[in-house]
Amino acid sequence: MGEAQYAIEVNDLVKEFRVYHRSYASLKGHAVALARGLARRQEHSRYETRRALDHVTFRVARGEAVALIGRNGSGKSTLLSILSRVYLPTAGEARLHGRLVSLLELGAGFDPELTGMQNVFFNGILLGLTEDEVAARYDSILGFAELDVTTMDLPVRMYSSGMQLRLGFSVAVHLSADILLVDEGLAVGDEAFQEKCFAKMEEFKAQGKTIVMVTHELDHVERIAQRVLWLDRGRLRRDGDVTTVLAAYRQEMHRADGIGGSDVV
Repeated sequence: MGEAQYAIEVNDLVKEFRVYHRSYASLKGHAVALARGLARRQEHSRYETRRALDHVTFRVARGEAVALIGRNGSGKSTLLSILSRVYLPTAGEARLHGRLVSLLELGAGFDPELTGMQNVFFNGILLGLTEDEVAARYDSILGFAELDVTTMDLPVRMYSSGMQLRLGFSVAVHLSADILLVDEGLAVGDEAFQEKCFAKMEEFKAQGKTIVMVTHELDHVERIAQRVLWLDRGRLRRDGDVTTVLAAYRQEMHRADGIGGSDVV
């Protein structure tokens, strides 16, 4: 398969974080140490390096829907953050071919002081759309998010978290992305709205777009994904079809937890 057929290429990816250890028992203690010129030297000398991703390599074909699973702390969200250019890798590389929309935290890209309408146009223009192209999608975005014109004229800081989440998802799936990265995005709203989200994801797939998703619900994986990547302590443990990898994962969770299985990812 040639490079042009891949939407995502991840090669030998490593991500490390420094975890600093500070001995100050209080803010006053930190201030005193800082005044003495000790704080910076101590902070830079007292840390440990933790590896969140450990030489991860995979490719995602254009039009594939892929799920990332694994226990909390396995590196799933770190990987999505690197693909979204939120983090830079420590080593290795991640290449994306196409226009990207990330749902790492729905509504995170909104300016709370701007109105809902202003945020829609701002996000669309950031993705490379013209004002006319965003305007052509505007009514569909509102309708999907179940927000009225009056609400869209209010600053986003006045929205409930649910309203922000619905608008964030709606903006993302209406702005002509080639690649959609979703971290817990399908947990948006009530059951009826979640069904709308599923239908939109299916439509996205039918259009030949690429999806990489993380979710705590394995039934969501079974419904959307064609392939599963199982991360374990930052390493890619298994990569394969949904049925095979989820069966192995559930068996592992059953052994580890001793409670008849787990859907925690």
